Amino acid sequence: MPHIHLDNDLPGIVGLFQYRPETARPMSELAEVLLRGPGTLERGERELIGAYVSGLNECTFCASSHSAFAAAQLDGGADVVERTRRDPATAPVSDKLKALLAIAGSVWRGGSHVEPKQIDAAREHGATDLEIHDTVLIAAAFCMFNRYVDGLGALTPTDPAAYAAMAEPIVNLGYMHLFAQPDQEG
Repeated sequence: MPHIHLDNDLPGIVGLFQYRPETARPMSELAEVLLRGPGTLERGERELIGAYVSGLNECTFCASSHSAFAAAQLDGGADVVERTRRDPATAPVSDKLKALLAIAGSVWRGGSHVEPKQIDAAREHGATDLEIHDTVLIAAAFCMFNRYVDGLGALTPTDPAAYAAMAEPIVNLGYMHLFAQPDQEG
């Protein structure tokens, strides 16, 4: 049960976005740029970083939804996502992504926990400055998104199928459709 009356029964951040569309727009724009915009990290990899940080934050809605979004876009699907979330160091992902996930985990603990040796390791595995930048910002943004969702007690589905159903519109339409009023979606 949400901590405030939302005038809707939409799950997670979607319900919060419908409640306050004026804050939803910039948050959706940020998610769109970070998770779907131009970049050399695959969209599924960026979603996986968000899912990983959300899992560390114990945000069930965000961890579950972004895991589904990552699985829909990564070779290996849900198995790769679950193995990565469980233990990034042994996951079947590139060494570059493992290094970036280590940075994301440090951001989760606090920005000052990112160490030069982590940045060096990411670079040694081919990470660019833009990829390092975006990893840090994805991790920081997800800490905010997770606290927003859980801090307001947003509705959190318990059925995994609900998250799988959310993946198709995100993969195909992106994040900007989340703040649109239902009669504006097309």
